[in-house]
Amino acid sequence: MAAVDDSPASFSGFLTAAGDVLQQIWTVATTPVAAPSQAVVLAAGLAALAVVLVTPVWRTARHVVTIAHEGAHALAATLTGRRLDGIRLHSDTSGLTISAGRPRGLGMVVTSFAGYVGPGLVGLGAAGLLHAGYAVGLLWLLVALLALLLLKIRNLFGLWSVLVAGVALVAVSWWLEPAAQATVAYTVTWFLLMGSVRPVLELQSQRARGQARQSDADQLARLTRLPGLFWVAMFLLVTVGALVLGAWWIVGPAA
Repeated sequence: MAAVDDSPASFSGFLTAAGDVLQQIWTVATTPVAAPSQAVVLAAGLAALAVVLVTPVWRTARHVVTIAHEGAHALAATLTGRRLDGIRLHSDTSGLTISAGRPRGLGMVVTSFAGYVGPGLVGLGAAGLLHAGYAVGLLWLLVALLALLLLKIRNLFGLWSVLVAGVALVAVSWWLEPAAQATVAYTVTWFLLMGSVRPVLELQSQRARGQARQSDADQLARLTRLPGLFWVAMFLLVTVGALVLGAWWIVGPAA
C-alpha cells in the first residue's frame, strides 16, 4: 500500500503552490496586452460570422450562447432576490433556469427578460475589456464565471457542456502565447455579439409558426400584458445595439 503524506507541512506546501498559481493568473489577467492587428481582428469577426451563419456549425456553437442565456437568467434571478434552484442545459441547445419567488412582479420580469439579451451584454462587456487591453483577463474572467455557473448545473449534459467550455478556455489561457490568446478572446467576443442576434430571429420565426408558446417573450407578455412581439423587438433592439457598440469598441483604437 502506498503511503500518503498528510502532514501539516505537506498541506502547507499545497497551499503555497496553489497561491503561487493564483498569483500568476492574477498577474497575467491584470496586465494589458497588445491588441492584434486590424487584419486579425477583422478575420476573427469573419470567422465568428461564418459560425453564426453556417447552420450545421451553428447548431453546435449555439450551446455557448445557451450557456450565456441561462447564466443571464440565473444572475438576474439572484440580483432580484429570487432563490436560484438550478440550471439545466439540453442537447437540443435549449435550457431551463429554475428559481423560486413571487410568480409575478419586477423580479420575474427582469429574470425573464435577461435570457435573450444576456449573450449580447456579455459580449459587450467583453468588448469593453478588449478595448482596455485585457484580452487575457477576459479569458480568465470567463473561466471564473463558468466555474460559478457549474455550481448550479443540475443535469449531466449541462455539466459536460460547461466543463468542456471551461477546460478549453483554461487551456488557451494557460498554454498559448499572448498573441494567440488575444486572437481567441476577440473571436469569442465577436461570436457572443453576433450569436446573440440569431436566437431572437429564430424565436420570432417559431412564434410565427405557432410554436414556442412558453418562450421568454410569451412569459413576459403574460406578466406585463404587453404583446410578445413587443418583447421580441426589445430583445432585438438590445442585441443589435450591443453588437453595434461592441463592434465599435473592438475595431476602434485600444485604450
